[in-house]
Amino acid sequence: MSDTTHPSARPGRPSFGVMTAPSQVGYDDLVRVWREADEVPEIEHAWLFDHLMPIWGDPDGPTFEGWTLLSALAAQTRRLRLGVMVTSNRFRPPALLAKIATTVDVVSRGRLDFGIGVGSRPHPPEAWREYPAHGLPFHEPARAVASLAEACVLIKRLWTEEKPFDFHGEHHRLTGAFGSPKPVQRPHPPILVGGRSSATLRVVAQHADLWNVPGGDLDDVLRRSALLDRYCADIGRDPASIVRSIHLPVDTDRPDAVRDAVGEALDAGFAHIVLGLPAPFPEGIARWVAEEVIHPSTG
Repeated sequence: MSDTTHPSARPGRPSFGVMTAPSQVGYDDLVRVWREADEVPEIEHAWLFDHLMPIWGDPDGPTFEGWTLLSALAAQTRRLRLGVMVTSNRFRPPALLAKIATTVDVVSRGRLDFGIGVGSRPHPPEAWREYPAHGLPFHEPARAVASLAEACVLIKRLWTEEKPFDFHGEHHRLTGAFGSPKPVQRPHPPILVGGRSSATLRVVAQHADLWNVPGGDLDDVLRRSALLDRYCADIGRDPASIVRSIHLPVDTDRPDAVRDAVGEALDAGFAHIVLGLPAPFPEGIARWVAEEVIHPSTG
């Protein structure tokens, strides 16, 4: 498991970030919001998602590739922690993903939080069609989770080992694997694993510094969090060493509801709050989040 100590991976202190799904929006709008957020101290992290086609709205609308966009936004910001919430492990071989993530950590000068998960499930259909559309296999869930566990092992080895190695797993096979350069962050960027299935939570217990789950059903979230505690105990890990992260949608017409959801999440021990911004992004949305959501929630 990881021993990184960056503030984003330290339990306890609340932190707030924003999610800008790079779909049904333009590049200039994304740059505008990220630059604005970079100037708002209350916002500490910013995130993209990892889909290749729209999962809402116009099915033929624009969707940007997450990691290349993240690198561009990393070059245009100076302070924000940043990441993809979460990378689909089904899209890229883990050694290639390790190289991509290292590049972003270097470009950002050590600001990457590495988010990863199993990838989309076959429902809704909008989240499945991107696989055959890009020639990607869609493996059944048990295989996909096992592949994720191996990927976490491989990626950490590529980030930390100083000599080439071979890896012959059930799902991934590498010969002469070696990562150079290494990430700026040592021993490696914090790892955030997203997901809620019991199998994925076992991967979280083994490998993650942060665990992210979608909000909406707090009772279910709490049950999943208790299950993660149990899986940590099974392997002798302190459950408190994993930061609990939750994604909550922002409705600018209902700021009271957003504040209530944030308060409930904080009370439940979810100190890493990711606020999903509505698209198209309103002018001044980052400042609005700070003034209408973060300040009232922490003051």
